Amino acid sequence: MSGEEKVRAKKEQARGKAKEAMGRAVGNERLTAKGRAEQVKGDVRDAKEKIKDTLKD
Repeated sequence: MSGEEKVRAKKEQARGKAKEAMGRAVGNERLTAKGRAEQVKGDVRDAKEKIKDTLKD
């Protein structure tokens, strides 16, 4: 399960970066903000998984 969550976090980060870049390219601030939010969501998920891994050891 932990591996799946890590992959999910990386996908969210990548998708967020893509949305942010697209938003900047077309000048859409809302899309840029959504991209940033998705990146943060992925970052939080990734941090949570790292904490779980640390506590397991």
